[in-house]
Amino acid sequence: MEVVIGRVRADRKVGMDIFKVISIEAAHRLPNVPPGHKCERLHGHSYRVEIHVSGQVGRETGWVVDFADIQKAFQPLYDELDHHYLNEVEGLSNPTSENIARWIWERLQPALPALSKVVIHETCTSGCIYQGRDD
Repeated sequence: MEVVIGRVRADRKVGMDIFKVISIEAAHRLPNVPPGHKCERLHGHSYRVEIHVSGQVGRETGWVVDFADIQKAFQPLYDELDHHYLNEVEGLSNPTSENIARWIWERLQPALPALSKVVIHETCTSGCIYQGRDD
């Protein structure tokens, strides 16, 4: 985006990006890594998931969407993932952070049409961002 002091370029749609953070505890193993790779063994993570929604701030509400609505939309996915063995979850036989982000997007986007980003923090220093497209 071009930075312009005092005004916003006419071709840039003004909006807001909000997010809800959800913690998930789960076990997995990565079946497609080379033999001997440490992630081939069963292990667990305290995943930090960010669900981002973009849109205009409502005049009356003062928000893009109620954070409670994000939590409500995510709850069925949370119930499938939290304290489960991810490899046994339908569609997550290779539960990398990238595949988990895409899996969440595909199931959450119909309930949250303004979904703009799913961020997965697998560890304190590693994760991924998925924005709904595989370019």
